[in-house]
Amino acid sequence: MTSLLSDTPTPLTDAGSARTGDAGSLTDAGSLTDAAPLSNTSLTDAASARTGDALLGAHSADAYAELMHEVVDALAQRFTDVDAPASANDRTSLEAQVAGFDLDGQGIGNLAALREADDLYARNAVWFHHPSYVAHLNCPVAVPAVAAEAMLAAINTSVDTYDQSEVATLMERRLVQWASRHVGFDTGDGIFTSGGTQSNLQALFLARENVLRDQQALRAQGVEGAQVGRGEASRRDIMSRLRILTTSQTHFSIARAAHLLGLDAEAVVSVDTDAAGRMDAEALAELMRDIDDTGGIVMAVVATAGTTDLGVIDPLASIAEICENANVWMHVDAAYGGGLLWAPRRKHLLEGIGRATSVTIDFHKTFFQPVSSSALLVRDIRLFDPTLHHNDYLNPEAEAQSAEAEPNQVDKSLQTTRRFDALKLWTTLRARGAGEIGELLDVVCDLASEVRELLEDQPDFEVLGASDLSTVLFRFSPVAADTRTADELVPMIRRVLFRSGRAAIARTTIDGTPWLKLTLLNPDTTVADITAVLDLVRATGHGILAGRHLESTTPDQERAFTSIEGGAA
Repeated sequence: MTSLLSDTPTPLTDAGSARTGDAGSLTDAGSLTDAAPLSNTSLTDAASARTGDALLGAHSADAYAELMHEVVDALAQRFTDVDAPASANDRTSLEAQVAGFDLDGQGIGNLAALREADDLYARNAVWFHHPSYVAHLNCPVAVPAVAAEAMLAAINTSVDTYDQSEVATLMERRLVQWASRHVGFDTGDGIFTSGGTQSNLQALFLARENVLRDQQALRAQGVEGAQVGRGEASRRDIMSRLRILTTSQTHFSIARAAHLLGLDAEAVVSVDTDAAGRMDAEALAELMRDIDDTGGIVMAVVATAGTTDLGVIDPLASIAEICENANVWMHVDAAYGGGLLWAPRRKHLLEGIGRATSVTIDFHKTFFQPVSSSALLVRDIRLFDPTLHHNDYLNPEAEAQSAEAEPNQVDKSLQTTRRFDALKLWTTLRARGAGEIGELLDVVCDLASEVRELLEDQPDFEVLGASDLSTVLFRFSPVAADTRTADELVPMIRRVLFRSGRAAIARTTIDGTPWLKLTLLNPDTTVADITAVLDLVRATGHGILAGRHLESTTPDQERAFTSIEGGAA
């Protein structure tokens, strides 16, 4: 396919030819004195001469607008023309294309580089808006959010300190208050993050530090049974006893966070689940008692509101009651299911979430935001205290104690430089309203229910469980295939379909059994679209089985089969 971007650009060297031309230096332009006033060449003109259209500013605004129009037009055409979720180019071919570009050579100019990126990246992209993309937790994105993305990228605000962001900080804080209120944290607080993995990491970091603080306080009070000694050794001792309780269906970022936080290898302890994959509250209570009896310390319980594979929600209210009675930090990973807070017909599924200590929500999943847009919310602003670190050049402590203290978001964030990703969500809410977004989430959940019912009526498909959200686990299992063959078909079908570019389906393993997975996050996808994908799965499965049959057939069997077929004809 030829590039959708056209016209030969003016090279940067041409646009910025005055680098070696008549712009001169400030000294050449004139002295900054009354006797020798500045010449007609202003400071902005001098900067323009140096950078041309390389950097965005007043001098390059027209070139920026023209370039953006070209890119937007090209992408709009691709969205119109795309007819498959993937390019079908094999990895070897793509690797060769990528390796063929010289990244140390002379620049080719803005438009030429964007035309090149269109042909390399956009032409070979994975398209999440296509109805045959049903693999991972990637969604089509809200139009106003995409426009806001362009705005925030161009202005390049960093929301770590107020003097770098001003109103952006205030807008993010207002959004945090809005989200906290919907969770049930009336006096809560939060921070936007790069995604659920970072949100979960910070939640568990806060849980760890608050447990250590509480244990130190108990020790200082001489409370019998405090699980800590004195000084730095006491911190190491207590770290070795900390436990995080969750289920086998929790996101892998919990185990990774435990490792990054320096906890022992056995720190993450699995709680039994019920038949649907939800945490068993009674098993949790019993496990907490066992850990306490053996000298361990429960640092946190992580409940999941929307498991990645099964799409189920743990019994939040029951878990909250257990955690409250034991004074244990309860974190809810609602990266997937957090959007249900605004879904009219499914909000009740998150009953009890407001009793948690902290909550993760990924707006780039079920709120249809471009990556990245996630938030960590806590029920009490003081829980962020362990994150606070003062630096004289950034957020000096003396200023923080003053009456005119600025609202520096770096006080609550693990990141320093941080994008104004909240603008995308803000713009979406103002453009479409939270209610409309919530209804779209109800639509994809309804679709998952319909697809599950459809599969249950197909004799050559198996279906696993029932999701609270929008995932469907299934596999091709024709009567002629034994269990081992059905297991082997799962990764093969996924790989063949993805390499062909016709459909993108995920796969996973539950209790040792492999399954194909549909993740439905496109409200424009219909049952007919998914039926077409299932037909591809069926046809691919039969094709693989037929190929295996031919490979195992001897020449004599093949001749006999051909003779029989010829006679029948």
